[in-house]
Amino acid sequence: MTATKGLEGIVATTSSISSIIDGVLTYRGINIDDLAAHATFEEVAYLLWHGKLPTASQLAELRSRLDEYAPIPAEIIEQIKLYPDGTNAMAALRSAVSALALYDEAAGDMSAEANLDKAIKLQAKLPTIVAAFARIREGKAPVAPKKGVSIAHNFLYMLTGEEPKEVAVKALDQALVLHADHELNASTFAARVTVATLSDIYSGVTSAIGALKGPLHGGANEAVMVMLEEIGSIDNVEAYITNKLNNKEKIMGFGHRVYKNGDPRAKHLQKMSRELGELTGNLELYEMSVKIEELVTGQKGLKPNVDFYSASVYTSLGIPRDLFTPIFAISRVSGWTAHILEQYSDNRLIRPRAEYVGPVNQRYVPIEQR
Repeated sequence: MTATKGLEGIVATTSSISSIIDGVLTYRGINIDDLAAHATFEEVAYLLWHGKLPTASQLAELRSRLDEYAPIPAEIIEQIKLYPDGTNAMAALRSAVSALALYDEAAGDMSAEANLDKAIKLQAKLPTIVAAFARIREGKAPVAPKKGVSIAHNFLYMLTGEEPKEVAVKALDQALVLHADHELNASTFAARVTVATLSDIYSGVTSAIGALKGPLHGGANEAVMVMLEEIGSIDNVEAYITNKLNNKEKIMGFGHRVYKNGDPRAKHLQKMSRELGELTGNLELYEMSVKIEELVTGQKGLKPNVDFYSASVYTSLGIPRDLFTPIFAISRVSGWTAHILEQYSDNRLIRPRAEYVGPVNQRYVPIEQR
C-alpha cells in the first residue's frame, strides 16, 4: 500500500449530488451558471435533497416547513448567552448545532423520512443560530425569524432587525446558491465519515462544521478580508502582493485543487462585488480585488476561487468578517445533508488504511533498563 497525501486524486465513493468535470460544476447535472442565474436557494436545496427541481407546490411546501422550523429552542438562546466574550463564530455554531439534537425527539430516528425532515430543520435553524449569536454578543436581543420570506431575506432581517433591500437579498441568495455543494470537499467528507458509522445527522453536520472552521477550507474568505484590510487602499496593492509573492507566501483566495482553469463560481461573485460596490457608492474593495487578481494571475498563473470575491460581497452587505464562514455553513448544510442522506441510503463504513512509515522490529524494554 502506498499513501496518497491529502487523498488527492483518490475516488472515495460514488455520488449523484454534484460533479466537477473538466472544470464545470453541476448540481444534479445542472450547470452552476444556469442555477446562479435563475434558481433561488430554496430551489437548490430541494434539488440537492430530491434530485430534481421542485414544482410550484413542492417549493411552497418546503418554504412552509422552513418557516415552521426556523425558530430555535429558548435553551439554545440561553446557551449562546453563556458563551465567553470573543468566542469564535464557527465554534459557537458548532456547539449550538450539536446541542440542537438534545431538543429534537426525532434525533435518533434513522428512518429516511425522519432524516429528510431533520435536514430541513437544520437548514431552517442555522441562519437563526448565526444571527442570534451575532446579536447576543453585541448585547442585543435576538430577532425572531419571519414567515413568508426567503432564507436570504430572513437572515439579513434577523441580523439587523431591519427589512433588507431587495438587491442585498438577491446578492446573498445567489451567494448561497454558489456555496451549496461542491462534491467531496473536506467538510462533506467529514460528514459522510461520521454518519457512515450510523451516527445521527446532527453529529454529521457538527463534524462538517468542525472541518469547515479551518482556514484552508471555509475560513479562506475571512482571510481574504484580513488581507484587504491590511492592504488598506488600491495604492498599496502592488507593493503588498509583490512582497508576498517574492517571499513565496500564500495569497488566500487563489487556486483550487480541483480546478486548473479557474473556479466557475468566482465570476458570479466578482460581478456581484462590482454591483454592490456601485450600489453603495464604494468600489474600493472591488477595485482592490481586481488589482490583486491581475497581479497574482499574471505572475503566478493562479486564478481566484469562490472565497476571493465573496469577501468583498459580504462586506458590502454589512456582514462582519467573522460571520463569512458561518454564512458558508448556512448554504453548505444543504449539500452536507444531501450527502448524509445519500450515505445512509447505501451505507458502508468508511475505514481507509494508512501506509506505515514508523520503526520496525522493536522490542519492549523493561522500565529499569530505559
